[in-house]
Amino acid sequence: MTTDLSNTRFAVKAFQNNGERPRELTRTMPPHPLSYMELPYNPEYTLYNSRLTPEKLDTATDDEMYWAVRTNVIFRHTGELPIEISGPDAETLLNKVFTRSVSKVKPGRCSYQFACYHDGGMITDGVLLRLSQDRFWMAQADGDLFSWYKAHAEGLDVKIHDPNVWVSQIQGPRSLELLAAVLDGPMPDPFHYFDCAEVSIAGQTCWISRSGFTNELGWEVYLLPDTDVAAIGDRIMEIGADFDILLTGTPVFRARRIEAGLLNAGSDFGAETTPFEAGLGAFVEFDDRDFIGHKALEAADKSCRTWGMRVSGGVARLGHVMTVGGKVVGKVCSSGYSPYQGCGVCIVRMDDPAQGPGTHVDVLCSDGTTQCGELCTLPMYDADRLIPRGKLLDIPTNPIAAE
Repeated sequence: MTTDLSNTRFAVKAFQNNGERPRELTRTMPPHPLSYMELPYNPEYTLYNSRLTPEKLDTATDDEMYWAVRTNVIFRHTGELPIEISGPDAETLLNKVFTRSVSKVKPGRCSYQFACYHDGGMITDGVLLRLSQDRFWMAQADGDLFSWYKAHAEGLDVKIHDPNVWVSQIQGPRSLELLAAVLDGPMPDPFHYFDCAEVSIAGQTCWISRSGFTNELGWEVYLLPDTDVAAIGDRIMEIGADFDILLTGTPVFRARRIEAGLLNAGSDFGAETTPFEAGLGAFVEFDDRDFIGHKALEAADKSCRTWGMRVSGGVARLGHVMTVGGKVVGKVCSSGYSPYQGCGVCIVRMDDPAQGPGTHVDVLCSDGTTQCGELCTLPMYDADRLIPRGKLLDIPTNPIAAE
């Protein structure tokens, strides 16, 4: 959903000028507290977790945003929704809700997690931050986990609430250099991939995590209520100017997260998809926890149906547009154009699990033509995910043939 937000833009400006959020936005589509940065660039917004997030900005073209995150550093304000789960039984509840053990996650660490229904269908996913022994934030993708936590918390000593925390991402090869420059003190030590820490920026307390939705080197900043959020944002932009930082919208990660195999809740998986079908079976731990969906997933078909696809000569349309011999064989869940690989890239879900990497299909593209697509593994390159870990420092400068 893309919305013409002439009234919203006015309302956001009013919020920034008067310090009071318009009532209708507070209830239905609150803007990110740093959205004032986006207003000069003709933003178009989508709703994500009932929060506004920029679908388009005039700061750069889609291709320029892609190259910025691959070669330099970008700043993006997201619609991620951190929900806080705290108290003596917080770990017990989360071990019941998620398919991976939360007990293994130490304070100061993050963990990729998702929740399933009793029948094994997926609800949504996100990054879990363990702030302390009995305090967690689940920064979730679009979807409703709040009600799911509440529904399964009966009899447990646990508090579940929205802490009114907002998330922005700083991503790209120079992102950690920028972090070192904006912090009031030294870098957290350690600060490995999927670590999190409380820090100070511009005299304001915030949390940061070594994570993001681009599979590039990067970090996310968690902006707290009752702090001067603008001071943090302005500090990042001020120092970032020396790095040629680029303010971006969602196009910055569309092709990048597709070729990295980062799935989008609601399009790449949903209530009718099991983790195995989505290629996420490695994140289901059949241990002694009786997590929701355990029995159904034990009995489920373990075959993967979700793959990448490269399309020469076009960008695939979404939907059931892939055929072999005139017969529909699957669904294009996400698609975009990769300037690095020089082709269309997709995440697809096949009807037959036997049709995997190497399969050739005819695919209908956005320009109305039919092109050839070839299924491939995910990620499409950097299979060991060395880039976000800072262990692969090669920075591309030109499109190259797919690896």
